[in-house]
Amino acid sequence: MKRILFIFGTRPEGIKMAPLIKELMSRPNSFIVKVCVTGQHREMLDQVLEFFSIKPDYDLNVMKPNQTLFSVSADILKNIEPVIDEVKPDVILVQGDTTSAFIGALAGYYKQIDVGHLEAGLRSGDIYSPFPEEMNRILAGHIAKYHFAPTERAERALLAEGIDGGNIKIVGNTVIDALLLGLDIIRKSSDNSHQSKFKFVDFSKRIILVTGHRRESFGGGFEDMCLAIKELAQKNSDVEIIYPVHLNPNVQEPVHRILDSIRNVHLINPLDYPDLIWIMEKSYLVLTDSGGIQEEAPTLGKPVLVMRNVTERQEGIDAGTAKLVGTDKKVIINETQKLLDDRLVYDSMANASNPYGDGTTSKQIAEILIR
Repeated sequence: MKRILFIFGTRPEGIKMAPLIKELMSRPNSFIVKVCVTGQHREMLDQVLEFFSIKPDYDLNVMKPNQTLFSVSADILKNIEPVIDEVKPDVILVQGDTTSAFIGALAGYYKQIDVGHLEAGLRSGDIYSPFPEEMNRILAGHIAKYHFAPTERAERALLAEGIDGGNIKIVGNTVIDALLLGLDIIRKSSDNSHQSKFKFVDFSKRIILVTGHRRESFGGGFEDMCLAIKELAQKNSDVEIIYPVHLNPNVQEPVHRILDSIRNVHLINPLDYPDLIWIMEKSYLVLTDSGGIQEEAPTLGKPVLVMRNVTERQEGIDAGTAKLVGTDKKVIINETQKLLDDRLVYDSMANASNPYGDGTTSKQIAEILIR
């Protein structure tokens, strides 16, 4: 039996770790599973854990007001050591590109424990975009022994950096497993439980879902994104724009200043994961700078316009499920309007094949860990 310690701390990690945790726990003759959350994000992470019925064995609870990268990194590293000493894992699993992932990998290295890296090999090519995620992912990748790459492109990026090809496995992305698992859960519940939270939305109109919070866009880029959304709303009375607004003040201020008074723009609090995937399924298209949504929305047949200048998820761009539009106001407006006006353009994106997997990633990783 292998002792596996999961270390993660944010909502996106929780979503992508959940199906693998459940898969390994379903194999009690092969794995002893322990879950440690750092609490890098608190409320949003807790919602995901509750939705997927995952109870952490350890909670570092490091989140504090106005935390910095310095403080959260130091707090995780200091508090994770006794957890590792108690669990004595054979393998530590981390996911993606967060500070929790990097510091979890670093702690494993300090204890000379093998680290497995989920979603390995994504690269934007710019160490400051996304920041600090690009460098977190690179550093975690060079510490890890096992590299669970979502795509061939990710594998090539790892090989180009000198990673041993024998330790790279192309398995897809657990985000698709999580999405399918989440959809199954919410479809078994009453549709009214979700619909009641969106009484302000006219579902006879086309829905545009917006998420935007990347720190590299703060300032002029973020204002341009908001101005583009404003003009799109004013030009298209037959659409409803739903924007769950991140709590960061650098997001809240420009979003509310520019978009508060627009009748068909609905600025709402961040959504729980089940409500997010419910409204994503109801949406016509998605405008986002988020990473996971670039992978999730195409599974639902929703075109994605990525409001970033570079993306570490180039596979979606190449496959045609997503398009990189940057933060330029005119480009965002033009590309969104094409999708609203031209059914052929829309269908070519909506029907493109999702390159990120088929929902079997967790099973593949479990078999690899057993071998």
